[in-house]
Parts: sequence; C-alpha cells; structure tokens
Amino acid sequence: MNTGHSIVLFDGVCNLCNRSVQFIIKRDKKDRFRFAALQGKTGQALLAKHDLPSDSFNSFILAEGDRIYTRSTGALQMLKRLGGPWSLCYVFILVPRFIRDGVYNWVARNRYRWFGKKESCMIPTPALKNKFLD
Repeated sequence: MNTGHSIVLFDGVCNLCNRSVQFIIKRDKKDRFRFAALQGKTGQALLAKHDLPSDSFNSFILAEGDRIYTRSTGALQMLKRLGGPWSLCYVFILVPRFIRDGVYNWVARNRYRWFGKKESCMIPTPALKNKFLD
C-alpha cells in the first residue's frame, strides 16, 4: 500500500476529523498527503497490517511506508511535514507522550459531543477525489 505519500487515516463520520482533513488539504502545497477513513477498505487494511484495533476510531493515524504514528505523535508528525509555520508545532514533541496523549484522548472522547458527527463518511468533491484512497 505504498503510494509514495503519507497517508492520514481519520474517523470518516467525525466533524472535527473531517475539518482536520480539509485543513491539511488546504495547506498541503507539496501534495504530500493522501487520506482514507478508518472505516474504509484502505483504513481497515492498514489497521490490520499494523495490528491496531479495527473497531476503535478515536486515533489520528499517519502512515508512511512501514511506519505508523498514532494520536498526538501522528498529528505532530503531520504538522511537521506540512512545513511553514505549522512545522513549529513539532516542538510539542518534547512534552512527554503521556501528557500529549492524555490531552488528545480527552478531545477524542468528547469530539462527537463538541463537534457532532455525520451519518456516513465524507464524499470528496471531484477536484479532491485523487487525494482519497477509497
């Protein structure tokens, strides 16, 4: 499943996650990222390949070849690769992971209540179709 791009796996029904995908697409000037819903065929295959739970969709996952980054580490790695001022956020990697992931988990637990959710995964526009793997 090597596309030559970093793959962002996201919860396809989560409004916060969908907004995050739109945020990345808008700022991905070097066309580094491709996207797949955790619930989709590509997402499920990557979860299985890396022995991650296939029924828990509360983690941001960045996949690059055989490497996989989850939760706060995945988000920070993605921001680093976006470049520009966003790469400065990578300094938060110095915060111990248990603290970063604690904050991440708190937001993940409350994301549907705070931001809502959709009945089904986002369908990309024709102009963005090539950025999505399923």
